Amino acid sequence: MIRKSQSRCLIIAALALLLAACGSPGKPPAGSAATSAAACPPCPECPAAAPAAAGKADAKPLQAARWSDLPGWSDDDLAAAWPPFLQSCRGLASRPHWPQWKAVCDEARAMVAPAAPAVRRFFESWLQPWLLTNPDGSTRGLVTGYYEPLLRGSRTRGQPYLQPVLGVPPDLLTIDLGNVLPELKNMRLRGRLQGNKVVPYFSRAEIGKRANEGGDRVLLYVDDPVELFFLQVQGSGRVQLPDGSKLRLAYADQNGHPYQSIGRVLVDRGEMSLEQASMQSIKQWARANPSRLSELLNANPSYVFFREEAIRGKDGDGPNGALGVPLTPERSIAVDPRHVALGAPVFLATTQPDSAQPWRRLVMAQDTGGAIRGVVRADLFWGFGAAAGNQAGRMKQQGQMWVLLPAGAAPP
Repeated sequence: MIRKSQSRCLIIAALALLLAACGSPGKPPAGSAATSAAACPPCPECPAAAPAAAGKADAKPLQAARWSDLPGWSDDDLAAAWPPFLQSCRGLASRPHWPQWKAVCDEARAMVAPAAPAVRRFFESWLQPWLLTNPDGSTRGLVTGYYEPLLRGSRTRGQPYLQPVLGVPPDLLTIDLGNVLPELKNMRLRGRLQGNKVVPYFSRAEIGKRANEGGDRVLLYVDDPVELFFLQVQGSGRVQLPDGSKLRLAYADQNGHPYQSIGRVLVDRGEMSLEQASMQSIKQWARANPSRLSELLNANPSYVFFREEAIRGKDGDGPNGALGVPLTPERSIAVDPRHVALGAPVFLATTQPDSAQPWRRLVMAQDTGGAIRGVVRADLFWGFGAAAGNQAGRMKQQGQMWVLLPAGAAPP
């Protein structure tokens, strides 16, 4: 007889296989991403995994640290980090771990335009730094960048505006697996109905073939397929219409297929070296190989759907990240929420894009992304426009991260 706990394990295993078929990642860098099947916690009575090899046991992801361990902590202009921290407090109010942050955020709101020394004293008094550590015990990881691009578009189709930007299709199913089993909280399954069965949703190539059937799913048309592809990678962007007005396209959903880096595809095919792979070099390759472009883009089966938003503020605030608050250029990052709590301040020590020059700054974990996986892993938001895109496209650095948490917020 199968015990209840064993049955739950079998259900989780079956759902994990289904996730592998239908996909569970959320959007690439700028926006929310569902936890992958690999993050599914084991049942208490499931068969134990094979023991780790000697000397290979997983390290604790959070290692207690001192403020003096943070390189450049005393040099950062922390006053510039204060507004995004208050934004984090606004987003934290709706998160499960808000009780651990409430006293900290209440105290922060009571401070009026504090200078950098006062901000430093506040963080050092109310929070504790923890060094993020990979399972193998290393403390360095990949730091990339993203930005908000500007595209040219039109409400109507016609030269040169031929590339449709799609909203969420009516046949896309998004199933919250936490409603099936609490162990699968924050995991989502995306697919579509075929008869009475749930099957994977259409891939990028299939969606492209069906684009003419989009009907009311088409939000507008843009003039460049490569820019549209990178809009999906960034997760949000702005579009300038022929009359000069602008709107924002924000992430709405994703087709459920895993994200595949086309830069990695080009490297694997010998088209460029790993060191050369960047957004800029991929765009150069696309201009030089127009007849092969569709095949390359379709190598990434993931596809992002958008919704239209107005641009807020005089110059326009950044897009909302997964925390639900506007991102701040060079002060917001996307993280893997399995390891870094959304809303938490993170001290990031890395280097400038394509440089050994140090870049050390307090940033806020305010976003997630389908390609952002791992403990020491960050995607830095550079802002809006071509200059931000130049920095983001070249950023592929190594770095260390310290998450700042209230007393009692870190696991034992």
